[in-house]
Order: sequence, then structure tokens, then C-alpha cells
Amino acid sequence: MPRILLLICCALTLMACQPKTKEFQAITTDAVYNADLSQDAQLLLISTANTGLQLWDLKQKSPRYNWNHGQENQANDVIDVAISPNNQFAASMTKDSLVIWQINDGQAVGWWSLPATARSITTADNGHTLVGLSNGSVMSLSVVQNKLIEFLGHQEKINSVAINAAGTLALSGGNDGKVILWETQTGQPLQEWQLDSRITKVLLNNAGTRSFASDITGNANIWQSGDGKKISSLDIKRRQINFSAAKFVSDDSQLLTGTPAKDVMLWDSQTGQLLGKWQAQVTKTTKNRGAVVYSVAMTQPDKIISFSSKGLLETFSPK
Repeated sequence: MPRILLLICCALTLMACQPKTKEFQAITTDAVYNADLSQDAQLLLISTANTGLQLWDLKQKSPRYNWNHGQENQANDVIDVAISPNNQFAASMTKDSLVIWQINDGQAVGWWSLPATARSITTADNGHTLVGLSNGSVMSLSVVQNKLIEFLGHQEKINSVAINAAGTLALSGGNDGKVILWETQTGQPLQEWQLDSRITKVLLNNAGTRSFASDITGNANIWQSGDGKKISSLDIKRRQINFSAAKFVSDDSQLLTGTPAKDVMLWDSQTGQLLGKWQAQVTKTTKNRGAVVYSVAMTQPDKIISFSSKGLLETFSPK
């Protein structure tokens, strides 16, 4: 009997220490293909099976635009989306095409066909957009200069791309385990790091001074972009972990991440220590108890936002 009571007490203690969601909003009940929160969490760009591509104004709690990436009455097949740090541009991609949008008027800047299967997308304050492809190349498109270059620094498929706010620096990672920092206008490599296995996520801070990358075996590092020196390694306890979302927050002193296993995590950028962990909710009616955290943001020190594949916008408190 004492052993049973001890187990019950331990279980209750663990439940009491588990952080709870502060609040949540159901954005959609549709199947979500991908999503991106703006850095200030004012906008949400989502791609869903039936409602297509929508840009939500989260302050008004309603869609601002319903965009059509392809032709009218064509099924939505947008697999990745991005919002620029200044909320001026958005980008969407299917496996074989790219569209860049102006957020102020909702108009498309242009539509481009891609030479290989698209894997990842990101866009800068001036609309400069990167697309990582399955053939190991990255397309770097400047809408201001109407210029396109192809970066060929990887040997295998690209899994993640990132760009600084000014659109001058790119970071790419692929199945070859390489993480490469390069100039978007010339394709000139500036830094290269090698991790143990395929890269799942890369990230640049707005200034481009910090680079982050993670692989599937639990290696996740933050480097100084200028001299390539490692700042920290995330203190990951698992043997394997994938990051589906990442953003530098709190003036780059912290890193906020999301995983395909419902986790939202806050890290100290300088030490790599885990500061807090939360889990995205799943709806009561769903049979699938999993949830992919597609995007994360922090609006103030006590307000962490996440959006998951369950269509839920959630707010957590790190305190």
C-alpha cells in the first residue's frame, strides 16, 4: 500500500508541475499543411486542405486575405509558407512553384516555376526569397533587382533555409549534414559547419550575426556568423529530436523552438540550457494525439505563442 500511495503522489506532483496553456484560439478545424507566425505574432499565414491559403490578422481574429497560389478551383497544394520580419512580404510554395505576396495590398509580386521539388522557403524584409530544393540547390530570388541566382554548395537535398532581415545573408542545411552561410547576391560562401547527420532546421537572427542549426541526432548549435565560433550547444537530453520551428527572441538572448512531437521549448542562447517546456494541445475529438508545432513567437517576456497542425493558436507563460 505505501508503494501505491508513493506512486500516486509522484504522479500528482508531475501533473502539478506540468505547465498549462494560458489561452488558445481554434483558427481552423481543417487539415493544416503548414503555417508561419510573424515575429510580432500579429499575423499568421496558414495553408489548409479546404480553405486554402489564408493570412490571418490575429489582432482582429479574422482572415485578412484568402490567396490562391494556383489557378481558380484548383486544390490547394501549398506545402510551406513564410512571412518577412517586417510584415511587408509573404511567400508560399508548392512542390514546383513559388509566389511572393505584398501584405499591404494582398497583391502577388510574381509567380515562378521551380526546377526541382521545393523543400523549404523563407523571405526577407525586401521580399528577397530563398527556396531550398531536392536537387541540393537553393534558389535566391531578389524581387527588387529582378535577379535570380542558384547556390550549389550542397551535395544532397536541402531541408531548411533561413535569411537575415536585410536579405543579404542566407543559411542552408541539407541531408549532407552541412550548414553553410553565404551571400544571397553572389552565392559566395562565408562559413561552413558540419554536423553528424542530416540537418532539419536552420535559423538566422534578424541582424544575421547568429546562426543556428540542428540535425536529427540531437546536435543543435548556435554560432557567431562573423568568425564561425560556436556560442553554445543546446542541452538536449534525447537521443533524437527534430525542430519544426525556431525563432531567436528576447534580443537574441533566447531561442524558441517547436517540434513535430507537440513540444514548445525556450532555450538560453548563450549557455544552451533549457529554460522552459510546454506542449501543444490536441482537440478532444481527434483520434491522432500528436501535433506538429509549425511556428512559434514571443511577444513579451511572459507571452509565448505557438501554432500547430491541430489548427490551434496557443499562448504559454514562461513564468
